[in-house]
Amino acid sequence: MNESTRFYRVFVWHLIADWLFQNHWMANQKSDLNNLAAWTHGSIHFLAMLRVFTWPFALILALIHMLVDTRKPLQWWRGIYRQTTVEMNDHAGWHTAIWGDQVLHIVCIAAAAWFASRDN
Repeated sequence: MNESTRFYRVFVWHLIADWLFQNHWMANQKSDLNNLAAWTHGSIHFLAMLRVFTWPFALILALIHMLVDTRKPLQWWRGIYRQTTVEMNDHAGWHTAIWGDQVLHIVCIAAAAWFASRDN
């Protein structure tokens, strides 16, 4: 499978896992890796990624997804880049946080698709 096809497939599976199979409990608790919600959400991503990748790639992507969901990588980036701060009552900051999270997930997916296609 070429990297474009792999990327499109995994992107759709990512959307399904991150939006359709994420409930309120996971969305509110996934930032704490000591919480079962983070591991449940990560497991859903692992299963979704297995539809496209071998288990090592799927596992790495699921773990990276969980790390991104802790919000620490984007907090670090916003500090470096002086990006909009995130206040839950601030519409612009809230959208910046959501889309920043998704962009980071998609970049990781694209990198995995590229590396996986080199592995074949």
